[in-house]
Amino acid sequence: MKKEKNVPRILFAAPASGSGKTVVTCGVLELLKRRKISCVSYKCGPDYIDPMFHRYVLGIPGYNLDSFFLDPDEVRRLLAEKAGRQKMAVMEGAMGYYDGVAGSTSHASAYEVARITDTPVVLIVDGKKSSLSLAAVIQGFLEYEKDSHICGVIFNRTSSVMAERLGPLVERLGVRVYGAIPACPEAELESRHLGLTLPGEQKRLQENIKALADRLESCLDVDGLVELAKSAALLPVGGSRQQGREEQSRLEEQPGPEEKPERKKQPEPEEQSKTKIIRRIAIARDEAFCFYYQENLEWLEREGWELIDFSPLHDSWLPCGLSAILLGGGYPELYARELSENISMLEEIRKARRQGVKILAECGGFLYLHQKLESMDGSVYPMTGLIEAEAYRTEKLSRFGYVVLYDRKGRRVAKGHEFHYWDSTCPGSCLKAVKPLSTRSWDCMHVEERMIAGFPHLYYKSNPDWILEFLEGGNNSGN
Repeated sequence: MKKEKNVPRILFAAPASGSGKTVVTCGVLELLKRRKISCVSYKCGPDYIDPMFHRYVLGIPGYNLDSFFLDPDEVRRLLAEKAGRQKMAVMEGAMGYYDGVAGSTSHASAYEVARITDTPVVLIVDGKKSSLSLAAVIQGFLEYEKDSHICGVIFNRTSSVMAERLGPLVERLGVRVYGAIPACPEAELESRHLGLTLPGEQKRLQENIKALADRLESCLDVDGLVELAKSAALLPVGGSRQQGREEQSRLEEQPGPEEKPERKKQPEPEEQSKTKIIRRIAIARDEAFCFYYQENLEWLEREGWELIDFSPLHDSWLPCGLSAILLGGGYPELYARELSENISMLEEIRKARRQGVKILAECGGFLYLHQKLESMDGSVYPMTGLIEAEAYRTEKLSRFGYVVLYDRKGRRVAKGHEFHYWDSTCPGSCLKAVKPLSTRSWDCMHVEERMIAGFPHLYYKSNPDWILEFLEGGNNSGN
């Protein structure tokens, strides 16, 4: 039986990437902070860079809300768990509003998240080089799905004069205009490295966000946006896992191979008692390694793991008493020389492997385990050597987007995503990565009793049993 919770919430979406979603989301979050409104942010889709921004630059908790990784009830549960009566949820869509997996479906799109969570949506439209045509674009988005959930519009890169002319025409369509952002330096974020940005790369980022918020204060109806968020319907939370799976099956358009048996339903976080610490896991965190799903880390803690940060760049020694090491994604190619020169830490990683410490490495962490790594300038540096291969630059995205991972017996073991400009002479062959709603697939991952390593970024709750089996014992080789 489902419960209903009061969760003030709003979702910023756009017709396409580059329309200004991140600018509006960051600026509004800063303005809500100034108003002493407690917030939590979510990114629709697998992009964990924006939530990282929100945590480290704005000081606001950030998570992913992803209907590819989670069934609908789990999406609603995560939203209610982190937000609620005391916090306002601010969501940012990914890509275009209706863009989902495979480019031909709305599954895992911002629209799907809005529909699942019954969240009011504000569409950010880029007015550069457009005028009346914007009304046609907005009308098309309103009518494409009957339950579009689009309640408002914000014009970006649009003069106040043009906004005054367009506003009444757009509001005749049944949506409210919440403001117009002129083309200005404050509303432009610096170009991103590899399509991503790290807070540490931009020393003036906090100052930029404050300047952006100052500008948005004068051109957006922030109080109106807050009222829109408060008008959101009560959020249904709970129900059985089977109900969630049935709803998810209606969203999926293509069945996959054999599924792993369903895991027993775990108690809600608020229902869980304090779990005794049973294992210690070292988490690589520094300029070179920083990409993690926050939900993964919090799940590990709930499962009884003590998370201890360390730096492959700056530390000489690993923390004591480890059972596992987690090497997340990041930019090791930017720090290849420094990582290679930290000989003590390289040997620490090798020693830990010899002593039976489990190693879970994803993307950038996987590159760190190679024998050699090519840097951004083309130089090649020795790394830990746990993977007998070389990692090299490709100049283009090697593999991109959602993947479902299957073992050699055809069982689904995890879901994740890939995003990398580097490749490997031996990316692994223990698992098969399958693109959803596609015939494309490829071999990937090194999966051994004491090591899982490869390019996919894993979402642990897509199959928590598989991760726990690896971390806490057993053989995950898939044989």
